[in-house]
Amino acid sequence: MLRPPLPANEAERLQTLREMLILDTPPEARFDRIVQFAAEEFGVPIALLSLIDENRQWFKARFGLAVCETSRDVSFCGHAIHAPQVMVVPDATEDPRFADNPMVVGPPHIRFYAGAPLEPRPGVRIGTLCLIDRRRRTLDDTDLAILMSLRDLALAEFLGQSTEAG
Repeated sequence: MLRPPLPANEAERLQTLREMLILDTPPEARFDRIVQFAAEEFGVPIALLSLIDENRQWFKARFGLAVCETSRDVSFCGHAIHAPQVMVVPDATEDPRFADNPMVVGPPHIRFYAGAPLEPRPGVRIGTLCLIDRRRRTLDDTDLAILMSLRDLALAEFLGQSTEAG
């Protein structure tokens, strides 16, 4: 298992995350609806809005997972925040970064992961909207577009922006 490396702009990333005043806040229906819709739309058992803190990933919203945080060291999302595009892992058991990850070899038995980074400022990625399945799968271009649209909706909610046109 490879621990997620720290982004070059880690201090700025953490400062941005803290300024948003979202960590450790109570569940909110607006975010819960997004992850529930994502799980249903993609037919996955788990969907999360994950925020990458200094030593943990904390779930602002979760569907299909009981825990509200995990160690950053074992997080898929910690890897996903390194690039602006969706990170897709079709089968974690075949990916050297994750094959022996405790969340792959044990509960929740992750096989598939897709994480769309949340980028409130250019180059500053604070977490992901992610999909997790216990079976191997892929996403096509339409799936990726839908996931990115849902990610944009979640980010607009985080930033308190309207998503209405015009």
